[in-house]
Amino acid sequence: MTIAIYPATFDPITNGHIDIATRAASIFDHLVVAVYARPLKNLLFSTEERLIMTKEALKHLPNVTVESYDCLTVEFARMKGASVIVRGLRVLSDFEWEFQLALTNRKLAPGIDTVCLITSQEYSFLSSSVVKEVAMMGGCVDEMVPPHVKSALEKKFSEIGERGGIEIISLRD
Repeated sequence: MTIAIYPATFDPITNGHIDIATRAASIFDHLVVAVYARPLKNLLFSTEERLIMTKEALKHLPNVTVESYDCLTVEFARMKGASVIVRGLRVLSDFEWEFQLALTNRKLAPGIDTVCLITSQEYSFLSSSVVKEVAMMGGCVDEMVPPHVKSALEKKFSEIGERGGIEIISLRD
């Protein structure tokens, strides 16, 4: 049985993430969607909130489980018995970063391969950062995220607005 992990922060999960997870689930016997708990970036949602949203978004995939982790990705893969790390590629600039990660992971764990799936064209522009920025500014995210994620974004930005602000780092700057 081939086990793969699909690691990301999923802050929040997008339709692009769901596309990659769905396709990976059709390739591998079991897919563990791994919600990274300690990224070096600002998060909008807590680990628990991200887990809940991700589980809901992927509940239609019977061979997928969703878990959080806070160690090296290759260590988590070893703990799960995974021989493959799945990553998504949207644009050319993703390749350099993913290539570096794959080589680093290969150095740390020679028995674990990285498989990159090219995103579906309709999601090639989509990232969690874009979704957060559009939602924060009141734009429509209906075709970017599942309805439950849209609701979570609206609720979160409403709460933040009441508290007086949010810091979001734009990838364009």
